[in-house]
Amino acid sequence: MLSAKLFNAVTIFYMLSTISFFGYLASRNKTVGLAGSLLAWLGFALQTAALGLRWKESYDIGIGHAPMSNLYESVLFFAWSTVLIFGIIDLKYKYRIIGAFVMPFALLAMAWAQLYLPADINPLLPALQSNWLLYHVITCFLGYAAFAVACGVSVMYLIKAKSEAKGNEAAGGLMSQFPPTRVLDDLNYKAIMVGFPLLTLGIITGAAWANYAWGTYWSWDPKETWSLIVWFIYAAFLHARFTKGWVGNRAAWLSIIGFGATIFCYLGVNILLSGLHSYGSLN
Repeated sequence: MLSAKLFNAVTIFYMLSTISFFGYLASRNKTVGLAGSLLAWLGFALQTAALGLRWKESYDIGIGHAPMSNLYESVLFFAWSTVLIFGIIDLKYKYRIIGAFVMPFALLAMAWAQLYLPADINPLLPALQSNWLLYHVITCFLGYAAFAVACGVSVMYLIKAKSEAKGNEAAGGLMSQFPPTRVLDDLNYKAIMVGFPLLTLGIITGAAWANYAWGTYWSWDPKETWSLIVWFIYAAFLHARFTKGWVGNRAAWLSIIGFGATIFCYLGVNILLSGLHSYGSLN
């Protein structure tokens, strides 16, 4: 399929973008940083076209559904969403160094999908034959992508804060390229403020979809349980920030923990646990 070849090209673009951002981190050359952003946007545009083509290919073979029905397609959409949110931050704030901590998520997702996951287009299982599939996947994975960006920014915050505490902020040094810690803390908060309502919508649309498919809104399936755990972690983050003034290291660590739980909810549950969402497994 032509879409598979395009996805391979997207993986190369994201790899080159990641390398460029690492090069920017090491060299402080603004041209290298600009190249990283341009490569990310080119890969994003190509991936958008590839997703549309895969959608068309599913109709061409008589199946006809959005490319969001299995683990392979969801990983591709996660990578696409991550680059989208990073791109928006890049355009608005111009801190290209963030790409060195976010683009690896997109690259790893694309590489894993292309190298290890089956790319076949198969008919939808009965439980997936609903428009709720589209609403649920889009909201959930945009939320996951926002959490990925928040995690990358939080790692940057911890590195920057540790360097400042040790007094290693030499003029023109590596840490001078990082945004100020207050900016990183604010970006972490803003990314979670984007991701949390999207995750909430994802859970709501998932409940509506579950009622349509299985006749019940909630069944304490492992996926549903872990989605709720992730929701509570980020709800705790926002509650602590609003009521206790949690910022800085504690907020960064909670963001990283939240993304770890998100990854387990997304991949660990699908691969390791069985349940109503087993159609998202490796097989």
